[in-house]
Amino acid sequence: MQVYAQKGFTIRGTIKGEDNGIPLVGASVIDLKQGAGVSANQNGYFSIALPKDTYNIKVSFIGYQPQQYRIILNADTSLNLSLKPAFTEVEEVKIVGERKIDNVNNTSMGSTILNMESIKKIPSFMGEIDLLKTIQLLPGVQGSGEGQTGYNVRGGGIDQNLVLLDDAPIYNPSHFLGFFSVFNADAIKDLELFKGGIPARYGGRLSSILDVRMKEGNPEKFSGSGGIGLISSRLYLDGPIKKNKGSFMLAGRRTYADAFLFLAPDEDIRDSRLFFYDLNAKADYQINERNSLYLSAYLGRDVLSLSDQILVNWGNATTTLRWNKIFSNKLVSNLTALVSNFDYQIGIPDGSQEFTSTTQILDYHLKADFNYYLNDIHTLQFGAGSIFHTFKPVEIDAGSESFVNSTTFPESYALEHHAYLSDAMDWGGVWSVEAGLRLSAFQNIGPGTVYSYDRSDPENYLVSDAVNYGSGEVYNTFSNFEPRLSVRYLLNEFSSVKANYQRTAQYIQQAVNSTSSSPFNTYFASSPNVKPQLSDQVSIGYFRNFNKNTYEFSAEAYYKTMQNVIDFKDHAEIFFNRFVEGEIRTGTATAYGLELMMQKVKGKFNGWVSYTLSKAERNIPEINEGEPFLAPYNRTHDISVVLNYELSERWQFGLVWVYASGRPITVPSGKFEYRNTYIPIYSDRNSEQMPSYHRMDLTATYFLKDKMTFGGKVKWQSNLNFSLFNAYNRHNAFTINFKRREGTQTTFAEKVYFFGIVPSITYNFKF
Repeated sequence: MQVYAQKGFTIRGTIKGEDNGIPLVGASVIDLKQGAGVSANQNGYFSIALPKDTYNIKVSFIGYQPQQYRIILNADTSLNLSLKPAFTEVEEVKIVGERKIDNVNNTSMGSTILNMESIKKIPSFMGEIDLLKTIQLLPGVQGSGEGQTGYNVRGGGIDQNLVLLDDAPIYNPSHFLGFFSVFNADAIKDLELFKGGIPARYGGRLSSILDVRMKEGNPEKFSGSGGIGLISSRLYLDGPIKKNKGSFMLAGRRTYADAFLFLAPDEDIRDSRLFFYDLNAKADYQINERNSLYLSAYLGRDVLSLSDQILVNWGNATTTLRWNKIFSNKLVSNLTALVSNFDYQIGIPDGSQEFTSTTQILDYHLKADFNYYLNDIHTLQFGAGSIFHTFKPVEIDAGSESFVNSTTFPESYALEHHAYLSDAMDWGGVWSVEAGLRLSAFQNIGPGTVYSYDRSDPENYLVSDAVNYGSGEVYNTFSNFEPRLSVRYLLNEFSSVKANYQRTAQYIQQAVNSTSSSPFNTYFASSPNVKPQLSDQVSIGYFRNFNKNTYEFSAEAYYKTMQNVIDFKDHAEIFFNRFVEGEIRTGTATAYGLELMMQKVKGKFNGWVSYTLSKAERNIPEINEGEPFLAPYNRTHDISVVLNYELSERWQFGLVWVYASGRPITVPSGKFEYRNTYIPIYSDRNSEQMPSYHRMDLTATYFLKDKMTFGGKVKWQSNLNFSLFNAYNRHNAFTINFKRREGTQTTFAEKVYFFGIVPSITYNFKF
């Protein structure tokens, strides 16, 4: 194809898949003459500045056929491009949507892009493809427990990870008490995980950012997919609102364990409910060449009721409205308004103890983000935004016949602001730099009550005073500068060295009483009694490609210090406690480690092996007699092996093997007798270790007959997926309880584990 222009220096446009009209995020645009190139952003938009000349431009994206364009650049040129799927090419386990050498050439460190085609090849738990379990297979990311979606990144707690779905925060991204994530794989386009080198546009958490993006619909034709599994079924539909102008996407998933409870002999079990569901929706519309609107929403909920004994339900709801505007060849903006809500209820539905307790966090967020392509050296990103937070700690509504008292803890309110500027500088030589600065601020606003605590007794902080503030009154402000710097030095065409420094601040805390993911953790804001957490991290890495980019190797070392880290005193009362700030103890923490990863990204046999060597330690003066102690999620060694093999057009196989050192625990080390009662004496905090963890998962996918056609229009494709979780039946300890042996004063340890071998089968279809 040849495109002519007349005077100018900028080529801009969008890149989409010809098969579905979806923007190809990260598609590469390369000038074959000079080697300069850019990647398309999250909207498939690109802009490249070049001197007046004639160019051969190559546009490519993994899984699609590359296309070349001859351009006589005499004017600013606009191109709207579509790439054809490369149906005959199956090259990779991890599709990253980048040039194959970008892992060496760009400045990014500690970040990974995955799309759903790669994630679907990995063995799943009970047939449920899970994004959060997949990222636990990456170096520096460790699972919080057997089968859990909670994760720890580079020595940080599970509450130090920010999870975004189309820019909206998901405060608890788990179902079934942490065994499944809230992300329906059919509705997700891709994800990007930042555990280091976090760009200045992101903030709010110390350890990581997980940016998850929903699919856009197909603007050209109607299509769908879905699956039927042992515990859940799902359905995905998309199509044009107006052909080539707008599209929609709808996706739903529901478990149906409760559908079989009527077979139980016990009436209480028959009257129980146990399920979760997810609903995803997205619509986009191109108003004209320069303006597009995107509206997306998510609703998910868990319901657990055991007859009239207990009722538990929790869920997330988000809505995101984004206006994308192209001001010129160089300036692009996104104006976003969003709402995010997380709440949970727990209670007893009937009887003398009838009550319902409700907890909620609600956000309203408005932000503006800009990309400015200054020239072929500088690409600027800048923006600002504000969030209005509402924290509803506890509201207990008791029944009329209940002896439980109705109680309402006062809500609290806060404003969180940010502004940022970053500059990606690429001189086309061996050096490339991205420098950024983020300014964040947090304000507590009334109405509210601030309690003062007498801290003379380190074991018990007692309330000494209280001050009330009126509605809208700002009574406390924190602010922080958060600089970011990434540098890349090319050693040669196939290898580079990178370094990064970042500071991050966290103003929203979580009262966590375990290392696992749980919906029943209470969120609370920084305040006069709770300073924001701060983290400084430095990292250095070596990146090398081998055998014509078939193999990619990376080695990253990091060192992180954290201030105002939150922990709780021994035997703290976290829940239903108006004075939870008095249970908090703060101090410092350090985390450091080495992350190695080798992956094969081409061929029928592909996958990766990763290894992490790390240590995470805390020092809180009022805990462990002021001596440093290991963080509860510290794991010295962590290994992941992910392998995929395409045997034929009909059969694909996958294997995952993981190993991790046991996490630290505190155990009884002795006992003493007091008034005929034996009282345990505990070891230093986290001074002992759980057994090591290891597990193998297997998967096989059989693709059924070639495409079937209905009515000459609808093409039906399907496959059967067989998964085996914990294939060699390892009984990994979820927790260890210490009990007294009946009739004696001796104590024994009892291991509790959840899963043996778990087989599953899922029928997947696409039309």
